Amino acid sequence: MYPYFKIDPRIEEAAAKAEELAKPQFRRIAENADWNEQKMLAAFIKNGVSESHFAASTGYGYDDRGRETLDRVFADAFGAEDALVRHNFVCGTHALTVALFGVLRPGDTMLCVTGTPYDTLRSVIGLTGDGNGSLREFGIHYEQVDMTPEGSPDYEEIARRVRPGLRMVYVQRSRGYALRPSLFVEEIGKIAEIVKSKAPDCIVMVDNCYGEFVQRDEPLSHGADLMAGSLIKNPGGGIAPTGGYIAGRKDLVESCAYRLTTPGTGREVGATLGNNRELFMGAFHAPVVTGEALKTAVFTAALFHQLGYGVSPRFDEPRADIIQTVLLKNEESLVAFCRGVQKGAPVDSFVTPEPWDMPGYDCKIIMAAGAFTLGASIELSADAPLREPYAAWMQGALNYPSGRLGAMLAAQSMLEQGILHF
Repeated sequence: MYPYFKIDPRIEEAAAKAEELAKPQFRRIAENADWNEQKMLAAFIKNGVSESHFAASTGYGYDDRGRETLDRVFADAFGAEDALVRHNFVCGTHALTVALFGVLRPGDTMLCVTGTPYDTLRSVIGLTGDGNGSLREFGIHYEQVDMTPEGSPDYEEIARRVRPGLRMVYVQRSRGYALRPSLFVEEIGKIAEIVKSKAPDCIVMVDNCYGEFVQRDEPLSHGADLMAGSLIKNPGGGIAPTGGYIAGRKDLVESCAYRLTTPGTGREVGATLGNNRELFMGAFHAPVVTGEALKTAVFTAALFHQLGYGVSPRFDEPRADIIQTVLLKNEESLVAFCRGVQKGAPVDSFVTPEPWDMPGYDCKIIMAAGAFTLGASIELSADAPLREPYAAWMQGALNYPSGRLGAMLAAQSMLEQGILHF
């Protein structure tokens, strides 16, 4: 079945069993992908997308029809009043940072209700680093509510901590480098309901990275006011070469546009430089590509569960994002796993991943990511900090057949290193 790859027959047998276990989830994933693709197509048709919207603009980018139409397509697909979609958001953390600085002011308080945020956002807040340029340096206060021991939002503590005058409640949907479950839009809706009952004017903001198009709705349809993410994750469909988005309430998105460019000019400037076609095409493919990544995650969970490793989520559990965690027990297993994933990459398969001191992190990170777009985690990738619990966070796959092979080659690498035993 795999004539072009050296894969042990025992791994092939485990993979066949994994696919059988995964079939019920595959059906649900296909149904959601179909729903979301219909929604995306409807957004394209409603907004009259045409060849003329792909034209490049230069200089100030005044009257760029493609840029304006792309914003409306994303807003409709996300159930938002407005959206700001730009190739010059350099990463998801940048989009989140623009949103935070766009709507928070000195003296405001940001209450994060999903524990400590992902590593790269900590320096933005001022929790790590020297504080230069951080929210803390601008006099914006940070508070936190930890998750319950089971990894769920602590609704009682959130209700206790939210009070009139609180400016923002911040929700990180995905798990980051943690083992807690990622949040479903229904859970985010419950948080929003609590917040609005205590402080109606409080902004509920969601880091939606890795969660777009996984369910049929987005957080904005469940009470969130603002959300942001990266185009080299789910919503770029593996085609967007860079960029990010902010979506939500119209007034808040406008404030974010003023932060991205300048007060007064906002979204009216910003040359697209010929990127529009790829951003439109990526958005069009995004729901189906997200489905392929989800299928890869479910298969990986089923495969490594059979091989005796802890996985989260399990293959038979519903999913709120595309991330699959595999608990590999020690550093050697983690490194071998990531090197196996790299061997299954279409780009740079010959590269041997090595742990390194990556900017924004407090320990060495190993990353397997042989992608057409550098760092695109909607493409098959696996990464992890070299620290307890030595778990790999795997995500992406532009198509399921190559994603399945990547997971199998990870197991093969561990077998060849004498780590995996049958």
